[in-house]
Amino acid sequence: MATEKAHDIMRYHHNPLNFMFAPKSVALIGASEKEGSVGRTLLWNLITHPFGGTVFPVNPKRKSVMGIKAYSSIQDVPENVDLAIIATPAVTIPDIIRDCVKAKVKGVIIISAGFKEIGAEGLRLEKEVLAEAKKGNLRIIGPNCLGLICPPTGLNASFASASPKMGNVAFISQSGAFCTAILDWSFAENLGFSAFISIGSMLDVDWGDLIYYFGDDPLTKSIVIYMESIGNARSFISAAREVALSKPIIVIKGGRTQEAARAAASHTGALSSSDKVLAAAFRRSGVLQVDTVKEVFNMTEILAKQPRPKGRNLTILTNAGGPGVLATDALTWGKGKLAKLSDNTIEELNKILPLHWSHSNPIDILGDANPERYAKALEIAANDPNSDALLVILTPQDMTDPTKTAEALVKVAQKIKDKPVLASWMGGETVAKGSEILNNAHIYTQPYPDDAARLFNLMWRYSYNLRGLYETPSFGESDDFVNRDIAENIINHAREQNRTLLTEYESKQLLKAYGIPIIETIIAENVEDAIAVSEKIGYPVVLKLHSETITHKTDVGGVKLNLKNGDEVKQAFLEMQSRISASDFLGVSVQKMANLEGYELILGSTVDPQFGAVILFGTGGQLVEVYQDQAIALPPLNTTLAKRLMEQTKIYTALKGVRGRKSVDLEKLKQILVLFSQLVLEQPLIKEIDINPLLVSGNQLIALDARVLLYDATISKEDIIPPAIRPYPNQYLSYCQLSNGREVIIRPIRPEDEPEAVNFCRDLSQESVYLRYFHSISHKSLISHERLARICFIDYDQEIALVAESLQPDSKEKEILAIARLSKVHGTPESAELGMLVKDKCQKQGLGSILGQKLIEIAKQEEIRSIIAEILPENIGMQNLCQKLGFRLDKHSDVVKAVLQLN
Repeated sequence: MATEKAHDIMRYHHNPLNFMFAPKSVALIGASEKEGSVGRTLLWNLITHPFGGTVFPVNPKRKSVMGIKAYSSIQDVPENVDLAIIATPAVTIPDIIRDCVKAKVKGVIIISAGFKEIGAEGLRLEKEVLAEAKKGNLRIIGPNCLGLICPPTGLNASFASASPKMGNVAFISQSGAFCTAILDWSFAENLGFSAFISIGSMLDVDWGDLIYYFGDDPLTKSIVIYMESIGNARSFISAAREVALSKPIIVIKGGRTQEAARAAASHTGALSSSDKVLAAAFRRSGVLQVDTVKEVFNMTEILAKQPRPKGRNLTILTNAGGPGVLATDALTWGKGKLAKLSDNTIEELNKILPLHWSHSNPIDILGDANPERYAKALEIAANDPNSDALLVILTPQDMTDPTKTAEALVKVAQKIKDKPVLASWMGGETVAKGSEILNNAHIYTQPYPDDAARLFNLMWRYSYNLRGLYETPSFGESDDFVNRDIAENIINHAREQNRTLLTEYESKQLLKAYGIPIIETIIAENVEDAIAVSEKIGYPVVLKLHSETITHKTDVGGVKLNLKNGDEVKQAFLEMQSRISASDFLGVSVQKMANLEGYELILGSTVDPQFGAVILFGTGGQLVEVYQDQAIALPPLNTTLAKRLMEQTKIYTALKGVRGRKSVDLEKLKQILVLFSQLVLEQPLIKEIDINPLLVSGNQLIALDARVLLYDATISKEDIIPPAIRPYPNQYLSYCQLSNGREVIIRPIRPEDEPEAVNFCRDLSQESVYLRYFHSISHKSLISHERLARICFIDYDQEIALVAESLQPDSKEKEILAIARLSKVHGTPESAELGMLVKDKCQKQGLGSILGQKLIEIAKQEEIRSIIAEILPENIGMQNLCQKLGFRLDKHSDVVKAVLQLN
């Protein structure tokens, strides 16, 4: 009965991949009776784990396999097949896939190895298989995989030796051997799974597909991944960013010590590695990365039992000093902090604790602590506003009762709703019963307090990264700072000359075109001009080599600082000229000697082979590689993400002001990072770019030196690795006029629109809200940050939301008049859902028609083949609009479905 109920839930869970996990029929191509063969184990697992469907063995050499009628080919199977499992040699598989397409099979699991892992021939086979599969929209898991197991439906489509227990963890692994080890381990740990999948080399179905699937699956509460390669980076990040808000995604990455090939000519290329970039991608998408298998399942359990902390401040409650010290060490090494006890907390604790308690955090309540003392101390500590989480440590001393203490703590902990409570009951049999009581009450326990503190560090980092995804940024519009024409002219001029390296002068002008402050620089081709320019701008000056070929000027003596008069300028020019060949020496650039008081930073970008453009920020200067104080992020950045990038570096503490020094203008620095990320994305012909140093002190932020390397002129924009996160789609900005003459801008929504969205929602009537969302929403919920964040912070690769914006006639303030949205259907990216909401006072002015037509145009450009809209029967206005736009209406009693097929 439990399996039948789960099967019904899976079927109700509408997703195009359902046929993989809840098939009505399965064909096994390569079924065998040979002992020890993969084909025999697969068939045995299918028939001994009832999944409510039919199994069809396929073997051209046998009339039956294990007593079940066999078929010569998939086309001979008398019924439609949802899922085919293939366990035949790799060379046979292209023809088998061709037959599966003819038989209208929906999905295939390719168990066989012998594909890209063996080299060029295997890669050719993969391409042939994928090409055949696409002819029939056939989805593929594998090749070179163990298969999949879905305990809720009873399906075991794998050659694993056992089937896992049913639970709420979806486990996905690229390694089949790792799957079998985890499976064996799970029995001892009594861990259950909602799915157990070996994904193999991800020829078709990838991380993104499965994350979306289990994100929608009501039986799955968390997703655990063992990853060796990212595959389609954009697919992974898009899915993870959406699902991580509702379900933890925990990843352990294999092969982290292998660094990517380094770009010798670039500081940024030398300082970034694939592992660092992948970690940045995980942070950006809200994924929790852990280092050990033990941490994977510890975090799965802890996040299922306790709320996420709001910050990094931990309160430790203990009956012994030593364990508290160990926990504090582990906490601070991981950049967590001890919560500072408030005066009120100390006062309250003084009332219930012995005179000699620690009077600070860790709260040492002494070795004779009884259950009542523990419970009261926990209650007081939990009410301290400075505390984000609590760790309760117990050591089994003569006066201690671990069991009764656990019972007392449970009563208090169950009243603490907004802070996680962890426990460390130290010892063996003496504390076992108490640990069991705590675990059964959803209070996570660890035998070792330092391990508990390390897990808390993982918790707050995870929570911190999730919050960063949806914190409302500032500085949304940059057009006043940017001149794209100048930037493109500089780049095109260099490419026309077959140059990949911009001169320093060109590099700085490129930065200036994107609003990044530079120091004025003038080119001098001879010594007389150098002196004249120096006289004009005023001494002291700096001379730098002007060259189209030399990358790092300091390495060849191409930088001369603090020149105080014409004689020094002449000497520096001639010395530089004598040391550098005539073909490399085109003169010098002259600039005013900057006040070097402040901090030297580096801001750069390079291209990762998997994630496209990445951004580096940190401590700069000549010893940039020595200090190794840099952080990596994926563009595009907004001000929130720029701050998060800075916070990862050690230099950030100094930038905030230390030892009497004023803070750097951090708002301006964030703005520079945002503009820099915009430059990197809007000018994809840039292969590498370094600003080193970016000098900052007080209100002075200025790029002193810059280096830009372009792609070779033979490479077009289409050949360049796209960014892992799709940037703001400027191309969909347009203008229109309503029937009342009001001028309106239509553009894609931005995270910075949240304040305007609040005002938009406030002006909506309850009727408009009900017709759009099919239910009433309270005013408080309608304008909550959590809700509006999901509306304004979107993944442009998965959906395009257009806002119609205009200036208010009286105040001239910006006002959102309507929001229309086109969202791709999970698992079927060629289909999209349409939604629209127009402010009541702006209805019946043609705005709905304009937005609908714009979204149809966008759908065509995004290669979407069908648009779907679900409409309430009483929403006559939306039905009329859809008919006007060419939709076909299919009316049911509870909903009207509007469908538009696009060519």
